[in-house]
Amino acid sequence: MPPRSEEPRRDAMGSRRGSSRDGRGTDPRSGEPGVGGISDARAYTPRGRTIREGGGTARTGVGGAEQRRTPRGGRSGDPFRPALQVLDGGRSGAAGTGRREAPAGARGGVVRTVSARPVREPFDDDEVPPGRRPGPRRPERPAARRPVRKKRRPPKLADPRRRLRLGTLLALALFTTIGIRLVYLQTVDTPAFADGGLVNRLTVVELPAPRGTIYDRTGAPLAHSIEARYVYADPPKVKDRVATAKLLSPLLGVPASDLADRMKERTLPGTSIKSRFEYLARGVPIDKAKQIMALELAGIGTHRDERREVPGGDLAANLLGFVSQDMIGLEGLEAKYDDLLRGQPGRKRYESGRGDLAAPIPGGFSETTPPKPGSSLALTLDRDLQFQAQRILSTQMAQTRNSVGAAVILEPSSGEVLAQVSYPGYSTAAPTKVNSPADREDAATSFVVDPGSIHKAITYGAALQEGVITPDTVFPVANTITRGGVVFKDTHPANGQRMSIPGMLAFSSNVGTIEIAEKLGPDRLIDYQKRFGLGQRTGEGMPGEAAGRLLPANEWSGSSYGSVPIGHSVDATPLQMAAAYAAIANDGTYVQPHLVKATIDPEGKQTPAAAPRTWPVLSPQNATALRRMLEAVTTIDNGPGERATGLAAAVPGYRVAGKTGTGSRYVDGKLQPGAVGSFIGMAPAEKPRYVVAVFVWSPGGEGSALAAPAFREIMGFTLHHYRVPPSATDKSPKFEVFPR
Repeated sequence: MPPRSEEPRRDAMGSRRGSSRDGRGTDPRSGEPGVGGISDARAYTPRGRTIREGGGTARTGVGGAEQRRTPRGGRSGDPFRPALQVLDGGRSGAAGTGRREAPAGARGGVVRTVSARPVREPFDDDEVPPGRRPGPRRPERPAARRPVRKKRRPPKLADPRRRLRLGTLLALALFTTIGIRLVYLQTVDTPAFADGGLVNRLTVVELPAPRGTIYDRTGAPLAHSIEARYVYADPPKVKDRVATAKLLSPLLGVPASDLADRMKERTLPGTSIKSRFEYLARGVPIDKAKQIMALELAGIGTHRDERREVPGGDLAANLLGFVSQDMIGLEGLEAKYDDLLRGQPGRKRYESGRGDLAAPIPGGFSETTPPKPGSSLALTLDRDLQFQAQRILSTQMAQTRNSVGAAVILEPSSGEVLAQVSYPGYSTAAPTKVNSPADREDAATSFVVDPGSIHKAITYGAALQEGVITPDTVFPVANTITRGGVVFKDTHPANGQRMSIPGMLAFSSNVGTIEIAEKLGPDRLIDYQKRFGLGQRTGEGMPGEAAGRLLPANEWSGSSYGSVPIGHSVDATPLQMAAAYAAIANDGTYVQPHLVKATIDPEGKQTPAAAPRTWPVLSPQNATALRRMLEAVTTIDNGPGERATGLAAAVPGYRVAGKTGTGSRYVDGKLQPGAVGSFIGMAPAEKPRYVVAVFVWSPGGEGSALAAPAFREIMGFTLHHYRVPPSATDKSPKFEVFPR
């Protein structure tokens, strides 16, 4: 079969091309096979549209050639032109971007450029360029009218300068707003915001206020505070509490088991918060605290503390008392004057960091309230006299067991207590190391006894003042007397002989004293008991002072007429009885005994204590007469059977007036075994300077044998300590016990 003639075909763009089997066309100018109709593609318009020649209403160009503008002909450029130029070897570039018209007379093959896009029109057969194979002419079709699109204008670009100005204004407005807000926060809302988290940043440190000092009459400290440290633990931070306790135990003097127990982690009562602070020791000396800090133990720290120190150890401990670890007075003068001695602690509050930055914040909140030290006390006590009296009494008391003793030294003219001793004593450094809490009591103000025969001086003083007797009174004294069915007898029987008043005192006649009291009457006797200060507290200044008790006249029984005049059925303290004898020594004027001489404020200004209360009891003449009669107690020695009861109390070189006594002790209303021996005296008797009272209770009744010797030593030291001249022996009175 003969090959089918290959007729040139037109593609969709109106160009001729061969229909070779491989689908490639030929170059219209050279007749060579093309590369897929690249030249023909130049006539391609977007969307597959072509420009054809023809008649009708199509626009015509030069030479009557019909021309049609493509729908995109009005655009500034063909988007495919760069690629076509490269692929076509640059031939299409010669056309340029302007309008090109064909020469006049040409019938075909005219190329027009519409809107810078070349459009090839079909050639006639005789105008086929060389090398191009002519083909049959395709029938012309009337050109379809295409709607003309309105030319779009490209969007107008924004002005960059306007954007810059707008951005600058926005930035300035933002920073201005922030600045105004910052100024407002720093000026107006500062307190509110600063206080908002202040609680979490606030650290409070207490600044201890030094406790006031207690001085003796010479300015020597009896008790004072010194700087110390307390050692504490932060339990959650302690790594090995057992090992830590073993290291701290020898330094703190606390058992390791106790320390380890304190380091246990525990929660605060009523909360779920873990405790971060536990005391391990208080009042630790500074050198010990430095050794502890040198160990660098985790969770262990120290801080400033205060420690109370008594230089004398047990010196006047029963008087001074002691304080707690928090420096609060618990007993004695420390408790009585706690409000005065204790200062007002200060406080420092400041903002601090946390963790490793736990230090004050520079420029942060800080407020310091300085502590106010406590005031001090100046006592009437004499440290040296207190020490010697304490030593002497302890030596005498060592001769008996389970006994109680008290000694008081008074200055009669002023009522000042120069020494006040209790036995047993204790050390304020270890107040718990006592057999009984009663051992810490001040015996002079808490030891309530039946005074016994020392009460007879009150009975004889009242009788002198009321004129019942005179210093020269003499009357017969029987060996016994019965009152209310109770028999009262004398230890030195008079056997009915006439006895002088000094003799009755020297031999402590119960019968003679009862007969004198009957003439005085119960009402007047009770009145003088009160005048001499019995039945009421002295107000010396010691806490817990006992008032004693007097038996009212309407409660007297038949035996009371015999017991009360000789010092029984009467409750009194050693201090009360010492003050009564001081009234006799002070020419009959009672002066309230007191311990506090002055108070000293933190600036060192002294304020004298309130003046003691005073009142008359006896006339000076009767007081002098009574003192002379009391001298008989320490001087009469007429051989066996006629020796006074107080010879053991005589002080060589000095005239001494005083009285011995033997009484009873009641505890909670129960009579205790044994007896209370006592001696109260004054010296020099002609013009007394000091009064000394000694009381000794012992279960075996040895008190009477101990009190007088103790008095002698204490009074002797007191007179020598204050350099009191000896008495003139040639003026000592001579007494007759049984005048003829």
